Parts: sequence; C-alpha cells; structure tokens
Amino acid sequence: MKKSLLSLFSAFALTLLPSLAHAAWYEVTGSATVVASEDAARLHALEDAIYKAVNFSGADIGSISNLRPLLESSQKEYQFTNHEVRYVLVEEQKVRKNVMYVKARIDIYPSATGCHVNQYKKTFLVGNIDLASPQQAVMGQIYSVGDDFAQVINRQLDQESASFVSVGTTDYEINKRNPERIKMIAEDTDAQYVLGGTITDLTATIEQNVLKSDVINRQFAMELTVFDGKTGSEVYTRSYREIARWPFPKTSQVDTRSARFWTSTYGEMMLRLSRNVMLDLESEVSCKITLPEIVAKWGNVLTMNLGRLHGVKEGDKLQLWHTGSFIDQRGLPRNKVSASDITLTVGRVYEGEAELTVDQPELMSSIQIGDVMHKLIP
Repeated sequence: MKKSLLSLFSAFALTLLPSLAHAAWYEVTGSATVVASEDAARLHALEDAIYKAVNFSGADIGSISNLRPLLESSQKEYQFTNHEVRYVLVEEQKVRKNVMYVKARIDIYPSATGCHVNQYKKTFLVGNIDLASPQQAVMGQIYSVGDDFAQVINRQLDQESASFVSVGTTDYEINKRNPERIKMIAEDTDAQYVLGGTITDLTATIEQNVLKSDVINRQFAMELTVFDGKTGSEVYTRSYREIARWPFPKTSQVDTRSARFWTSTYGEMMLRLSRNVMLDLESEVSCKITLPEIVAKWGNVLTMNLGRLHGVKEGDKLQLWHTGSFIDQRGLPRNKVSASDITLTVGRVYEGEAELTVDQPELMSSIQIGDVMHKLIP
C-alpha cells in the first residue's frame, strides 16, 4: 500500500487564551512518489501531510478539497482564513529513492459545527466502474481494473470516511438513463446514495531508450457520478485525470488485485486518487441531510435502518416526514415528502438499526413503512 509514514505527531493545546483552547500544532511528514516532476510530487506529499493532520485532529476532512488549488504555488508558508487549517509551514522537503517527503507544521482549529459532527453517517453503495474502451486495457490485460478500483473506493469510504458508511459494491449496471433501476438497487441495499463511474482513458506513452529500459507513462481518467437512491437522479458528477509511470513490461499480464500492482507507482497513484474521491464526496455530499427510513412497525415500536455504525445514540430525537407518490399532469410518477408534527425518540440501538418510540402515541396510526426522518439538533 502507500509507503507514506507518519513520522511524528507533536500537538499541544494553546491554553493562554480561552478562545484558542482547541487550537493545536501538528508536525507531520507526508510522502508521494516522484512521477511527472518533483513539483507535482511536492504538492501530493503536502496534501498527504495535511490529510494526516486533519484526520488525526478530528477536524472536517471534507474541507481539504477546498485547499488543493491554493497549495499549487511552491512556497514555504501558507496562511488561510475561514478554514479549520489556518497555517502551514513547510519545514523540510527531500527526495529519497524517488519518493518526495515533505515535513510540515500545520495549525488547525477543529470546528464543532462540521456536517459530520451533528448528522448521522450516510449509506453509500459503490457500483462497478466500467471501461469506456476495453481495448485500452490490453497492455497488462487489466480488464478488471475498474471493478478492483471500486473495491478500493468501497474500503476507503468504510474505513476512513467521517460522513459515510459503505454498504458494499454491486455488479448491477449504474446508468443515469435508468433511474428506476437505481432506485430499486438502492432500496434493496438500504443505500441513500449510489456511486457509479466510467474509466475514460488508460492510454500510454512510451519513451524508447537504446541503452536502458523504455519508460512507459500511463493515463488514468474517469468520471464518477453520485445518484440519490430515493429518486435515481444525479446529485454530483466529477471527472478525474492522473498520469503515472507504468513499471511493468508491455507484454506482461498484471493482476490488479495483487500487492505488486498496488505498491507500484501506478497503483500508488490510484490509491491517492481514491482518497481524493472520498475527500470530494465529504466536501460535496456530507452536508446533505441524512434520511433514516422506517423499515418495520410492531405495535407501538418502530424500527429504522440506521444504527450504531451510523452514529445513532439512545435518546436521539427525530422528526418524521411522510412519503408518498403521485402521477403528474404529464403522466409521470413523482415522489413527495411532507413534514409532520410527529417526533420520535431512539430507544434500543443495534449495529445497523435502531428502535423508536413515538412521542405522540395518538398519531402512531399515521406512520407508514417508508416514511423518513431527520435528526433534530439539540
């Protein structure tokens, strides 16, 4: 996996002023393989250091995406306003065995108002990532690279995301031209959002050398789209493009599930890209409302489809929204959601679901399976 190592976390609270009680310095070393240039590797290593510091501090990792364009200028100090990362000081940078290491001191002011603090985690289903042109995968015969990369994104969301829980991957085609299928897949897997994608470029350029091995640089470009599981509509779309050295012989067959692939320069690039995908989702989707759903009704007890994994706690208060459907004037089916005055209290909490009691028992009969809720902020 990534060779980046966290060399040192030295953090101390600034207690001289009450308003700075939660500010802290973090001394971190980030790393990145040198591919196109040392400047590009420096940028990636600095992003790696900031990610480690923000993740360790408990700040909002979704805010990192907004910093990326500001880090492209090569300078020793960076200062930001209206951001949890206030100041970055590059103390040292060096290249060793074709890997760039950047040691930085980062000043962070964690906020208690980030979207990931007050909301339940949202459920994501990751669809297989298709190849737009399978013939581009001939070199290395990496025809399953999209499916394997979907598994990497799945693990990234499940293990490192602050706002999402992955419910796994699916082999069903995720196509924006078929929103009804997306809704059915989301319903079957209890996914609030569905992620689909296509790899659009795997072409390579070869620098031929007489006295030493040829150098192969290979593109990796893809388009990712997030769909709302309730409506099947697009929520967010983004394109990505990277290039990295392809260290394998042109005629070899490469196993894209092997450690040999994922520890290569090309595999490391894809791992870095998977983290950027997660950070972009944190930035774009985490602040959207989380909508747990009523999935069972037994007497006076209701069950919703979120639990301990998603941040649900005993005593949480929820407001109920009634869901329904109708046919519009053009004959198209539409969904509707209407607010109610019903509030519910979380009782027993399980790993992936929780039991609820209705605060207004006389309104119990109006609650239907499929109704949704949102968490009331104290």
